[in-house]
Amino acid sequence: MSRLSAPKPIIVGVSGASGSILARATVEALLLRDVPTIVVCTNAARLVWQEELDTPFGETLSEWQEHPRFTYYPMGDMRASIASGTFATRGMVIVPCSMNSVAAIAHGLAGNLLLRAADVCLKERRKLILVPRETPLHATHFGEHAFTHARRGGDNAPGTGLLSETAGHRRYRPVRGPEGTCCAGH
Repeated sequence: MSRLSAPKPIIVGVSGASGSILARATVEALLLRDVPTIVVCTNAARLVWQEELDTPFGETLSEWQEHPRFTYYPMGDMRASIASGTFATRGMVIVPCSMNSVAAIAHGLAGNLLLRAADVCLKERRKLILVPRETPLHATHFGEHAFTHARRGGDNAPGTGLLSETAGHRRYRPVRGPEGTCCAGH
């Protein structure tokens, strides 16, 4: 396949909200389908990952890096390709998406690579899906910030309710994301 016809990547942003399992399932679903995947993860997300999952983020990252279509950029790398609109992507999903990130994106703040990549998606009219996990939401969370994000062209897909307890077992309902991928496993 020539470079011109190579499929465009999907960016997966991971911010510091609860729901690391959703981020892991999203990345793994994309890689399983051989979709070029670029990940950027906040420091807060790495801390939450350590609390929620048995496998450390660094170990999971090493496994993902074995896939030829996987790329990872550190949060401070503002020279990364995804910081520029000239680098074509199919869009971005931020899963989980903290309310801090929702607010920053809604107001055009781009102080780190995750926020800059999201801003690029909006300005280039590419798909941007936010998956917030906060509950309960108050008017500022979902009323103001999510409305502002949607008005700028983004989508909101609340991540609440994806995880449920059934007879003491964790079960995850699938949510369709970019390329029909499943944003939650079981």
